[in-house]
Amino acid sequence: MYQSIVRAKVRSTFDRINAGDYMAMVNGLAPEFEYRFHGDHALGGRRTSRDAMIRWWQRTLRLLPGARFDIQDVLVGGGPWRTRVAVRCLVSGDLPGGARYENTVFQFLTLSWGKVTSVETIEDLQVLERALRIVAEAGEPEALARHIAD
Repeated sequence: MYQSIVRAKVRSTFDRINAGDYMAMVNGLAPEFEYRFHGDHALGGRRTSRDAMIRWWQRTLRLLPGARFDIQDVLVGGGPWRTRVAVRCLVSGDLPGGARYENTVFQFLTLSWGKVTSVETIEDLQVLERALRIVAEAGEPEALARHIAD
């Protein structure tokens, strides 16, 4: 039962992100957390504060407006004191010049009593970096900026 509730909550959070409400994710973070996105690019790096996560989401939505997350799998294990979640989703959206961004994202989360204490995000970095270059070449230099950190 608990694992079904967690799966539904994860899916609901992604639905809210798709509707433009990234605060649904930020508000699910524990007071102390770590969010790590692999790669040395504008969306990569490590964040441990709500402020950095908000700035990261704002940048993400500026660089990839209209990006949608289509959840493929949500795997949940453990109890409320230490829940492990693995998510596989397809992310897609339009890029400048008619190009299309499509990638597979894997996220590994740890929750403690319903709050996220860690997130690790992995996706095909060649595909993501190609998309960021397209955005930069269309006049958005932030797409090639250093990652946001605390």
